[in-house]
Amino acid sequence: MYDVKSKKAEEFIDNEEVMDTINYAKENKSNRALIHEIIQKAKEMKGISHREAAVLLECDLEEENRELHRLAKEIKDKFYGNRIVMFAPLYLSNYCVNGCIYCPYHYKNKHISRKKLSQEEIRGEVVALQDMGHKRLALETGEDPVNNPIEYILESIRTIYSIKHKNGAIRRVNVNIAATTVENYRKLKEAGIGTYILFQETYHKENYEKLHPTGPKHNYAYHTEAMDRAMEGGIDDVGIGVLFGLNMYRYDFVGLLMHAEHLEAAVGVGPHTISVPRIRPADDINPEDFKNAISDDIFAKIVSVLRIAVPYTGMIVSTRESKKTREKVLQLGVTQISGGSKTSVGGYAEEEAEADNSKQFDVDDKRTLDQVVNWLLKLGFIPSFCTACYREGRTGDRFMTLVKSGQIANCCQPNALMTLKEYLEDYAGPDTKAKGESLIRKEVEHITNEKVLNITKKHLIEVHNGKRDFRF
Repeated sequence: MYDVKSKKAEEFIDNEEVMDTINYAKENKSNRALIHEIIQKAKEMKGISHREAAVLLECDLEEENRELHRLAKEIKDKFYGNRIVMFAPLYLSNYCVNGCIYCPYHYKNKHISRKKLSQEEIRGEVVALQDMGHKRLALETGEDPVNNPIEYILESIRTIYSIKHKNGAIRRVNVNIAATTVENYRKLKEAGIGTYILFQETYHKENYEKLHPTGPKHNYAYHTEAMDRAMEGGIDDVGIGVLFGLNMYRYDFVGLLMHAEHLEAAVGVGPHTISVPRIRPADDINPEDFKNAISDDIFAKIVSVLRIAVPYTGMIVSTRESKKTREKVLQLGVTQISGGSKTSVGGYAEEEAEADNSKQFDVDDKRTLDQVVNWLLKLGFIPSFCTACYREGRTGDRFMTLVKSGQIANCCQPNALMTLKEYLEDYAGPDTKAKGESLIRKEVEHITNEKVLNITKKHLIEVHNGKRDFRF
Protein backbone atom coordinates (compact mmCIF):
# COMPACT_ATOMS: atom_id res chain seq x y z
CA MET A 1 0.00 0.00 0.00
CA TYR A 2 1.20 3.52 -0.84
CA ASP A 3 2.46 5.42 2.22
CA VAL A 4 4.44 8.58 1.53
CA LYS A 5 5.85 8.61 5.09
CA SER A 6 6.86 4.95 5.16
CA LYS A 7 10.55 4.11 5.44
CA LYS A 8 10.04 1.05 3.21
CA ALA A 9 10.96 1.56 -0.44
CA GLU A 10 8.07 -0.45 -1.87
CA GLU A 11 5.59 1.59 0.15
CA PHE A 12 6.78 5.12 -0.64
CA ILE A 13 7.46 4.06 -4.27
CA ASP A 14 4.36 1.91 -4.56
CA ASN A 15 4.09 0.24 -7.96
CA GLU A 16 0.29 0.36 -8.02
CA GLU A 17 0.30 4.08 -7.24
CA VAL A 18 2.83 4.73 -10.03
CA MET A 19 0.81 2.75 -12.58
CA ASP A 20 -2.47 4.35 -11.50
CA THR A 21 -0.83 7.77 -11.86
CA ILE A 22 0.46 6.99 -15.37
CA ASN A 23 -2.97 5.70 -16.47
CA TYR A 24 -4.72 8.73 -14.93
CA ALA A 25 -2.35 11.04 -16.81
CA LYS A 26 -2.95 9.28 -20.13
CA GLU A 27 -6.72 9.44 -19.61
CA ASN A 28 -6.54 13.19 -18.96
CA LYS A 29 -3.88 14.26 -21.47
CA SER A 30 -6.47 16.32 -23.39
CA ASN A 31 -8.61 17.34 -20.41
CA ARG A 32 -8.30 21.09 -20.86
CA ALA A 33 -10.29 21.97 -17.74
CA LEU A 34 -8.16 19.76 -15.47
CA ILE A 35 -4.92 20.90 -17.07
CA HIS A 36 -5.88 24.56 -16.61
CA GLU A 37 -6.71 23.83 -12.98
CA ILE A 38 -3.28 22.25 -12.42
CA ILE A 39 -1.51 25.12 -14.19
CA GLN A 40 -3.33 27.66 -12.03
CA LYS A 41 -2.20 25.78 -8.92
CA ALA A 42 1.35 25.64 -10.30
CA LYS A 43 1.35 29.41 -10.75
CA GLU A 44 1.24 29.73 -6.96
CA MET A 45 4.83 28.38 -7.14
CA LYS A 46 4.42 26.05 -4.19
CA GLY A 47 4.75 22.85 -6.21
CA ILE A 48 2.28 20.24 -7.44
CA SER A 49 1.80 16.53 -6.71
CA HIS A 50 3.29 13.65 -8.66
CA ARG A 51 -0.16 12.89 -10.12
CA GLU A 52 -0.70 16.47 -11.24
CA ALA A 53 2.81 16.60 -12.70
CA ALA A 54 2.19 13.38 -14.64
CA VAL A 55 -0.88 14.96 -16.25
CA LEU A 56 1.18 17.96 -17.35
CA LEU A 57 3.90 15.70 -18.74
CA GLU A 58 1.32 13.77 -20.76
CA CYS A 59 -0.55 16.90 -21.92
CA ASP A 60 -0.96 16.97 -25.72
CA LEU A 61 -2.51 20.45 -25.99
CA GLU A 62 -0.20 22.75 -27.96
CA GLU A 63 -0.95 26.08 -26.30
CA GLU A 64 -0.93 24.56 -22.81
CA ASN A 65 2.46 22.98 -23.49
CA ARG A 66 3.84 26.37 -24.50
CA GLU A 67 2.43 27.73 -21.24
CA LEU A 68 4.28 25.01 -19.30
CA HIS A 69 7.61 26.11 -20.75
CA ARG A 70 6.84 29.76 -19.97
CA LEU A 71 5.83 28.90 -16.42
CA ALA A 72 8.92 26.76 -15.82
CA LYS A 73 11.16 29.67 -16.83
CA GLU A 74 9.18 32.08 -14.64
CA ILE A 75 9.51 29.78 -11.62
CA LYS A 76 13.22 29.29 -12.19
CA ASP A 77 13.77 33.03 -12.51
CA LYS A 78 11.87 33.72 -9.29
CA PHE A 79 13.74 31.25 -7.10
CA TYR A 80 17.16 31.04 -8.77
CA GLY A 81 17.40 34.13 -10.94
CA ASN A 82 19.86 33.91 -13.82
CA ARG A 83 22.56 32.21 -11.73
CA ILE A 84 24.06 28.90 -12.91
CA VAL A 85 26.24 27.02 -10.44
CA MET A 86 29.39 25.41 -11.88
CA PHE A 87 30.98 22.11 -10.83
CA ALA A 88 33.12 19.25 -12.10
CA PRO A 89 33.11 15.50 -11.44
CA LEU A 90 36.28 13.90 -10.05
CA TYR A 91 36.61 10.16 -10.60
CA LEU A 92 38.71 8.53 -7.89
CA SER A 93 38.43 4.87 -8.92
CA ASN A 94 36.59 2.67 -11.39
CA TYR A 95 37.02 -0.59 -9.49
CA CYS A 96 33.54 -2.03 -8.99
CA VAL A 97 32.01 -5.32 -7.83
CA ASN A 98 28.56 -4.71 -9.31
CA GLY A 99 27.22 -6.19 -12.52
CA CYS A 100 25.22 -3.17 -13.78
CA ILE A 101 24.55 -3.84 -17.45
CA TYR A 102 24.47 -0.14 -18.49
CA CYS A 103 27.83 0.86 -16.94
CA PRO A 104 31.30 -0.05 -18.27
CA TYR A 105 32.61 -0.28 -14.69
CA HIS A 106 30.77 -3.60 -14.23
CA TYR A 107 33.09 -6.28 -12.89
CA LYS A 108 32.88 -8.51 -16.01
CA ASN A 109 34.43 -5.81 -18.22
CA LYS A 110 37.99 -7.13 -18.56
CA HIS A 111 39.34 -4.70 -21.15
CA ILE A 112 38.62 -1.38 -19.46
CA SER A 113 41.63 0.13 -17.69
CA ARG A 114 41.08 -0.25 -13.94
CA LYS A 115 42.50 2.63 -11.95
CA LYS A 116 42.49 3.97 -8.42
CA LEU A 117 44.08 7.32 -7.70
CA SER A 118 46.68 7.58 -4.96
CA GLN A 119 46.53 10.62 -2.70
CA GLU A 120 49.39 12.13 -4.67
CA GLU A 121 47.52 11.55 -7.94
CA ILE A 122 44.44 13.15 -6.38
CA ARG A 123 46.59 16.19 -5.65
CA GLY A 124 47.50 16.36 -9.32
CA GLU A 125 43.87 16.17 -10.36
CA VAL A 126 42.82 18.85 -7.87
CA VAL A 127 45.60 21.22 -8.92
CA ALA A 128 44.51 20.77 -12.55
CA LEU A 129 40.90 21.50 -11.57
CA GLN A 130 41.94 24.53 -9.53
CA ASP A 131 43.96 25.82 -12.46
CA MET A 132 40.75 25.65 -14.52
CA GLY A 133 38.93 27.70 -11.86
CA HIS A 134 36.70 25.10 -10.23
CA LYS A 135 35.64 25.48 -6.59
CA ARG A 136 33.08 22.66 -6.32
CA LEU A 137 33.60 18.95 -7.07
CA ALA A 138 31.44 15.84 -7.18
CA LEU A 139 33.42 12.74 -6.17
CA GLU A 140 32.67 9.60 -8.15
CA THR A 141 33.82 6.04 -7.57
CA GLY A 142 32.77 2.47 -8.26
CA GLU A 143 31.45 0.28 -5.47
CA ASP A 144 34.24 -1.95 -4.19
CA PRO A 145 34.66 -2.50 -0.43
CA VAL A 146 38.27 -3.64 -0.90
CA ASN A 147 39.59 -1.03 -3.33
CA ASN A 148 37.25 1.85 -2.43
CA PRO A 149 36.41 1.54 1.29
CA ILE A 150 34.91 4.46 3.17
CA GLU A 151 38.33 5.19 4.69
CA TYR A 152 39.72 5.83 1.19
CA ILE A 153 36.86 8.23 0.42
CA LEU A 154 37.37 10.10 3.71
CA GLU A 155 41.14 10.37 3.20
CA SER A 156 40.55 11.65 -0.34
CA ILE A 157 38.15 14.33 0.93
CA ARG A 158 40.75 15.48 3.48
CA THR A 159 43.37 15.62 0.73
CA ILE A 160 41.13 17.66 -1.57
CA TYR A 161 40.26 20.23 1.08
CA SER A 162 43.93 20.59 2.08
CA ILE A 163 45.21 21.68 -1.33
CA LYS A 164 45.71 25.40 -1.85
CA HIS A 165 47.36 26.14 -5.20
CA LYS A 166 47.95 29.75 -6.23
CA ASN A 167 44.52 31.34 -5.64
CA GLY A 168 42.77 28.00 -6.05
CA ALA A 169 40.81 26.08 -3.44
CA ILE A 170 38.10 23.45 -3.57
CA ARG A 171 35.52 24.84 -1.19
CA ARG A 172 32.87 22.17 -1.46
CA VAL A 173 33.04 18.43 -2.12
CA ASN A 174 29.83 16.66 -3.01
CA VAL A 175 29.92 12.86 -2.93
CA ASN A 176 28.32 10.39 -5.33
CA ILE A 177 29.11 6.94 -3.94
CA ALA A 178 27.15 3.74 -3.44
CA ALA A 179 24.45 3.35 -0.82
CA THR A 180 26.00 2.77 2.58
CA THR A 181 25.29 2.65 6.32
CA VAL A 182 24.11 5.36 8.70
CA GLU A 183 27.50 5.16 10.41
CA ASN A 184 29.32 5.82 7.14
CA TYR A 185 27.02 8.71 6.31
CA ARG A 186 27.91 10.22 9.70
CA LYS A 187 31.58 9.92 8.76
CA LEU A 188 30.94 11.70 5.46
CA LYS A 189 29.09 14.45 7.30
CA GLU A 190 32.00 14.85 9.74
CA ALA A 191 34.37 15.06 6.78
CA GLY A 192 32.55 18.20 5.63
CA ILE A 193 30.84 17.04 2.46
CA GLY A 194 28.22 19.16 0.76
CA THR A 195 25.45 17.14 -0.91
CA TYR A 196 25.27 13.35 -0.91
CA ILE A 197 24.18 12.28 -4.38
CA LEU A 198 22.86 8.87 -5.42
CA PHE A 199 21.01 8.07 -8.62
CA GLN A 200 18.25 5.50 -8.51
CA GLU A 201 18.78 4.61 -12.21
CA THR A 202 15.16 3.33 -12.29
CA TYR A 203 12.38 3.10 -9.70
CA HIS A 204 10.77 0.08 -11.39
CA LYS A 205 11.78 -2.72 -8.99
CA GLU A 206 11.66 -5.61 -11.47
CA ASN A 207 13.63 -3.73 -14.12
CA TYR A 208 16.01 -2.41 -11.46
CA GLU A 209 16.92 -5.95 -10.43
CA LYS A 210 17.43 -6.99 -14.07
CA LEU A 211 19.69 -4.00 -14.68
CA HIS A 212 21.68 -4.86 -11.52
CA PRO A 213 21.85 -8.66 -11.69
CA THR A 214 24.77 -9.09 -9.30
CA GLY A 215 26.57 -7.22 -6.55
CA PRO A 216 25.35 -5.21 -3.56
CA LYS A 217 23.53 -2.75 -5.83
CA HIS A 218 21.09 -5.55 -6.71
CA ASN A 219 19.30 -4.85 -3.41
CA TYR A 220 16.54 -2.48 -4.54
CA ALA A 221 15.26 -1.59 -1.07
CA TYR A 222 18.70 -0.88 0.41
CA HIS A 223 19.53 1.40 -2.50
CA THR A 224 16.18 3.20 -2.61
CA GLU A 225 16.16 3.82 1.15
CA ALA A 226 19.70 5.28 1.13
CA MET A 227 18.58 8.90 1.40
CA ASP A 228 16.65 8.18 4.60
CA ARG A 229 19.81 6.67 6.11
CA ALA A 230 21.92 9.59 4.87
CA MET A 231 19.64 12.08 6.59
CA GLU A 232 19.58 9.93 9.71
CA GLY A 233 23.36 10.15 9.62
CA GLY A 234 23.17 13.95 9.70
CA ILE A 235 23.57 14.80 6.03
CA ASP A 236 21.22 17.75 5.46
CA ASP A 237 21.24 17.85 1.67
CA VAL A 238 20.77 14.93 -0.69
CA GLY A 239 20.54 14.73 -4.46
CA ILE A 240 18.41 12.21 -6.35
CA GLY A 241 18.10 11.29 -10.02
CA VAL A 242 17.36 8.58 -12.55
CA LEU A 243 19.14 7.50 -15.73
CA PHE A 244 16.61 8.21 -18.43
CA GLY A 245 16.68 5.55 -21.15
CA LEU A 246 16.86 2.48 -18.90
CA ASN A 247 13.14 2.23 -18.20
CA MET A 248 9.98 3.88 -19.45
CA TYR A 249 10.45 7.56 -18.70
CA ARG A 250 6.94 8.05 -17.34
CA TYR A 251 7.50 5.53 -14.57
CA ASP A 252 10.79 7.07 -13.50
CA PHE A 253 9.45 10.62 -13.74
CA VAL A 254 6.64 9.71 -11.33
CA GLY A 255 9.07 7.76 -9.12
CA LEU A 256 11.39 10.76 -8.85
CA LEU A 257 8.58 12.99 -7.63
CA MET A 258 7.24 10.36 -5.24
CA HIS A 259 10.75 10.07 -3.77
CA ALA A 260 10.93 13.84 -3.37
CA GLU A 261 7.51 13.87 -1.70
CA HIS A 262 8.59 11.04 0.60
CA LEU A 263 11.68 12.92 1.80
CA GLU A 264 9.60 16.03 2.46
CA ALA A 265 6.98 14.03 4.38
CA ALA A 266 9.27 11.65 6.25
CA VAL A 267 12.28 13.81 7.15
CA GLY A 268 10.98 17.34 6.67
CA VAL A 269 13.03 18.45 3.67
CA GLY A 270 12.97 17.40 0.04
CA PRO A 271 15.98 16.76 -2.21
CA HIS A 272 18.51 19.57 -2.58
CA THR A 273 19.04 18.61 -6.22
CA ILE A 274 17.51 16.43 -8.91
CA SER A 275 19.69 15.18 -11.78
CA VAL A 276 18.32 14.12 -15.15
CA PRO A 277 21.09 12.23 -17.00
CA ARG A 278 20.36 10.28 -20.18
CA ILE A 279 22.23 7.11 -21.08
CA ARG A 280 25.35 7.72 -23.18
CA PRO A 281 27.81 5.53 -25.14
CA ALA A 282 30.62 4.03 -23.06
CA ASP A 283 33.39 1.45 -23.32
CA ASP A 284 31.21 -1.62 -23.86
CA ILE A 285 27.79 0.03 -23.62
CA ASN A 286 25.64 0.82 -26.66
CA PRO A 287 22.65 3.07 -25.85
CA GLU A 288 20.80 1.43 -28.75
CA ASP A 289 20.63 -1.70 -26.62
CA PHE A 290 18.20 0.20 -24.40
CA LYS A 291 14.95 0.81 -26.27
CA ASN A 292 13.50 3.32 -23.83
CA ALA A 293 15.60 6.33 -24.83
CA ILE A 294 13.82 9.68 -24.82
CA SER A 295 13.83 12.42 -27.46
CA ASP A 296 15.17 15.93 -26.91
CA ASP A 297 11.62 17.30 -26.86
CA ILE A 298 10.47 14.87 -24.17
CA PHE A 299 13.66 15.58 -22.21
CA ALA A 300 12.95 19.32 -22.31
CA LYS A 301 9.39 18.74 -21.16
CA ILE A 302 10.59 16.55 -18.27
CA VAL A 303 12.87 19.39 -17.13
CA SER A 304 10.02 21.91 -17.41
CA VAL A 305 7.51 19.88 -15.43
CA LEU A 306 10.07 18.94 -12.77
CA ARG A 307 10.79 22.63 -12.28
CA ILE A 308 7.07 23.32 -11.90
CA ALA A 309 6.54 20.38 -9.53
CA VAL A 310 9.53 21.05 -7.23
CA PRO A 311 10.25 24.78 -7.58
CA TYR A 312 12.70 24.91 -4.64
CA THR A 313 14.96 22.09 -5.81
CA GLY A 314 18.15 22.62 -7.81
CA MET A 315 18.34 20.77 -11.12
CA ILE A 316 21.54 19.42 -12.67
CA VAL A 317 22.46 18.67 -16.29
CA SER A 318 25.96 17.41 -17.01
CA THR A 319 28.22 17.27 -20.05
CA ARG A 320 26.41 14.08 -21.07
CA GLU A 321 24.20 16.52 -22.98
CA SER A 322 25.19 18.57 -26.01
CA LYS A 323 25.66 22.33 -26.05
CA LYS A 324 22.37 22.66 -27.93
CA THR A 325 20.39 20.60 -25.43
CA ARG A 326 21.99 22.29 -22.42
CA GLU A 327 21.18 25.72 -23.85
CA LYS A 328 17.53 24.72 -24.21
CA VAL A 329 17.07 23.29 -20.72
CA LEU A 330 18.93 26.17 -19.06
CA GLN A 331 15.89 28.23 -19.98
CA LEU A 332 13.48 25.69 -18.52
CA GLY A 333 14.69 24.93 -15.03
CA VAL A 334 18.32 23.80 -14.84
CA THR A 335 20.37 25.56 -12.14
CA GLN A 336 23.67 23.63 -12.12
CA ILE A 337 25.93 22.40 -14.91
CA SER A 338 29.37 20.89 -15.17
CA GLY A 339 32.08 22.35 -17.35
CA GLY A 340 35.38 21.05 -18.71
CA SER A 341 34.45 17.62 -17.35
CA LYS A 342 36.43 14.39 -17.61
CA THR A 343 34.73 11.09 -16.80
CA SER A 344 37.93 9.07 -16.66
CA VAL A 345 40.08 8.28 -13.65
CA GLY A 346 43.01 10.70 -13.78
CA GLY A 347 41.54 12.53 -16.77
CA TYR A 348 42.41 16.07 -15.69
CA ALA A 349 46.13 15.63 -15.05
CA GLU A 350 46.78 12.99 -17.72
CA GLU A 351 46.69 13.29 -21.45
CA GLU A 352 43.26 12.31 -22.74
CA ALA A 353 44.59 9.30 -24.67
CA GLU A 354 46.08 7.83 -21.50
CA ALA A 355 42.92 8.23 -19.45
CA ASP A 356 40.41 7.50 -22.19
CA ASN A 357 39.94 3.79 -21.50
CA SER A 358 38.91 4.37 -17.89
CA LYS A 359 36.02 6.74 -18.52
CA GLN A 360 32.48 5.99 -17.42
CA PHE A 361 30.69 7.52 -20.42
CA ASP A 362 31.33 9.70 -23.44
CA VAL A 363 31.11 13.45 -22.88
CA ASP A 364 29.06 15.28 -25.50
CA ASP A 365 29.89 18.86 -24.46
CA LYS A 366 33.70 18.82 -24.67
CA ARG A 367 34.28 22.55 -24.23
CA THR A 368 36.72 23.90 -21.66
CA LEU A 369 35.43 25.53 -18.50
CA ASP A 370 36.34 28.96 -19.86
CA GLN A 371 34.44 28.29 -23.06
CA VAL A 372 31.38 27.23 -21.03
CA VAL A 373 31.64 30.31 -18.81
CA ASN A 374 31.97 32.55 -21.88
CA TRP A 375 28.90 30.91 -23.42
CA LEU A 376 26.84 31.38 -20.25
CA LEU A 377 27.81 35.04 -20.07
CA LYS A 378 26.82 35.50 -23.71
CA LEU A 379 23.41 33.99 -22.88
CA GLY A 380 22.98 36.44 -19.99
CA PHE A 381 23.55 33.97 -17.14
CA ILE A 382 25.81 34.50 -14.14
CA PRO A 383 28.24 31.56 -13.85
CA SER A 384 28.45 31.07 -10.09
CA PHE A 385 31.26 29.35 -8.20
CA CYS A 386 29.57 30.04 -4.87
CA THR A 387 29.81 27.52 -2.01
CA ALA A 388 28.77 29.88 0.77
CA CYS A 389 25.59 28.19 1.98
CA TYR A 390 27.40 25.06 3.13
CA ARG A 391 30.11 26.97 4.93
CA GLU A 392 27.58 29.31 6.55
CA GLY A 393 25.26 26.53 7.73
CA ARG A 394 22.47 27.31 5.26
CA THR A 395 21.63 23.67 4.55
CA GLY A 396 18.64 21.36 4.73
CA ASP A 397 15.44 22.97 6.00
CA ARG A 398 17.29 26.24 6.69
CA PHE A 399 18.22 26.54 3.02
CA MET A 400 14.73 25.56 1.85
CA THR A 401 13.11 28.13 4.14
CA LEU A 402 15.28 30.88 2.67
CA VAL A 403 14.53 29.73 -0.89
CA LYS A 404 10.78 29.55 -0.31
CA SER A 405 10.71 33.02 1.25
CA GLY A 406 12.84 34.53 -1.51
CA GLN A 407 15.44 35.72 1.01
CA ILE A 408 18.15 33.50 -0.45
CA ALA A 409 18.60 36.03 -3.27
CA ASN A 410 20.15 38.46 -0.75
CA CYS A 411 22.97 35.91 -0.40
CA CYS A 412 23.08 34.17 -3.76
CA GLN A 413 23.21 37.15 -6.10
CA PRO A 414 26.18 38.91 -4.44
CA ASN A 415 27.98 35.60 -3.79
CA ALA A 416 27.57 34.64 -7.45
CA LEU A 417 28.98 37.97 -8.60
CA MET A 418 31.93 37.86 -6.19
CA THR A 419 32.91 34.31 -7.13
CA LEU A 420 32.54 35.15 -10.82
CA LYS A 421 34.84 38.12 -10.22
CA GLU A 422 37.40 35.76 -8.67
CA TYR A 423 37.20 33.55 -11.75
CA LEU A 424 37.62 36.51 -14.10
CA GLU A 425 40.67 37.78 -12.21
CA ASP A 426 42.43 34.42 -11.89
CA TYR A 427 41.45 32.17 -14.81
CA ALA A 428 39.41 33.80 -17.57
CA GLY A 429 40.59 34.46 -21.11
CA PRO A 430 40.45 38.08 -22.35
CA ASP A 431 37.08 37.79 -24.09
CA THR A 432 35.49 35.96 -21.15
CA LYS A 433 36.86 38.57 -18.76
CA ALA A 434 35.45 41.44 -20.83
CA LYS A 435 32.02 39.79 -21.03
CA GLY A 436 32.09 38.99 -17.31
CA GLU A 437 33.06 42.47 -16.18
CA SER A 438 30.27 43.93 -18.30
CA LEU A 439 27.72 41.55 -16.81
CA ILE A 440 28.86 42.25 -13.24
CA ARG A 441 28.48 46.00 -13.74
CA LYS A 442 24.91 45.44 -14.96
CA GLU A 443 23.88 42.79 -12.43
CA VAL A 444 25.26 44.46 -9.31
CA GLU A 445 22.72 47.24 -9.72
CA HIS A 446 19.93 44.68 -9.45
CA ILE A 447 20.77 44.16 -5.77
CA THR A 448 17.95 46.02 -4.06
CA ASN A 449 19.18 45.90 -0.46
CA GLU A 450 21.36 49.02 -0.10
CA LYS A 451 23.54 47.54 2.65
CA VAL A 452 24.15 44.35 0.66
CA LEU A 453 24.84 46.41 -2.46
CA ASN A 454 27.48 48.55 -0.75
CA ILE A 455 29.22 45.54 0.79
CA THR A 456 29.18 43.72 -2.56
CA LYS A 457 30.75 46.67 -4.38
CA LYS A 458 33.42 46.93 -1.66
CA HIS A 459 34.26 43.22 -1.91
CA LEU A 460 34.38 43.31 -5.72
CA ILE A 461 37.06 45.99 -5.47
CA GLU A 462 38.92 43.92 -2.87
CA VAL A 463 38.81 40.86 -5.14
CA HIS A 464 40.29 42.97 -7.93
CA ASN A 465 43.05 44.00 -5.51
CA GLY A 466 43.95 40.39 -4.70
CA LYS A 467 41.79 39.31 -1.75
CA ARG A 468 39.65 36.18 -2.03
CA ASP A 469 36.74 34.25 -0.56
CA PHE A 470 34.23 36.89 0.48
CA ARG A 471 30.74 35.60 1.14
CA PHE A 472 27.38 36.53 2.56
